[in-house]
Amino acid sequence: MVALLFRSKPIKSPVTSRLRSSSDAGFAGRPRWRDVIGSARQNTGNMVGLESMSRYVSPVNPAIYPHLTLVLMSIGVFFTAWFFVYEVTSTKLTRDFFKECLIALVASVFMGFGILFLLLWVGIYV
Repeated sequence: MVALLFRSKPIKSPVTSRLRSSSDAGFAGRPRWRDVIGSARQNTGNMVGLESMSRYVSPVNPAIYPHLTLVLMSIGVFFTAWFFVYEVTSTKLTRDFFKECLIALVASVFMGFGILFLLLWVGIYV
């Protein structure tokens, strides 16, 4: 039983031997991966060196990530609280769907950007 599970020689079936012998027949028009890698190694003269590239600079200074986080999330919490108070205190007749959507949209935008800068502040670069 163990000898059947762990064979030292692969089983040769007519299907696998036919596939091995005609492996390039199905891909006659496509180059093999060895040819692609070889041509990529030869074309290194077209590549730009790291020294000639300019370093990427973030549009937002990382020193102000904590300040942006606190300001944006504070504004987001304010609009979230306003939305909650509006929903709790308004009656069915005094509710305005457009006002609800507008307050919720503003709250979610500020909270979203606040969480984005919070992630950047703690070192999770997204």
